[in-house]
Amino acid sequence: MKNYTVQNSPFVVPTTDGKTIKEHFGLATDGNSQLSIAHMTAPPGWSEPFQTPEFDEYTFIIKGQKQFIIKNEVVILKAGQSIKINKNVRVQYSNPFTEPCEYLAICLPAFSMDLVNRE
Repeated sequence: MKNYTVQNSPFVVPTTDGKTIKEHFGLATDGNSQLSIAHMTAPPGWSEPFQTPEFDEYTFIIKGQKQFIIKNEVVILKAGQSIKINKNVRVQYSNPFTEPCEYLAICLPAFSMDLVNRE
């Protein structure tokens, strides 16, 4: 038995807003409720509703820019920057820019629609 797992076929989350989500580890991929890691691309003009997740979320921007509204404060991250947003904090994610935004999202515990609390 190996002491590691190589993920060659992440779960592609179906979306209707143009965003691509490839979960490498987490509830949808391997049933892990403790942690999720997803590679995402948000198209220009994309946004989500406000939410108050019951998990900490770490985001690392690979390419482009992403906007966060955290408790009415606007934070814009660019490639190479990262952020941790604590659980139970109201936040909105968006890409109001002209280029796609590619990023990694890590959630502790794992992302779940039952824990995201979207408005």
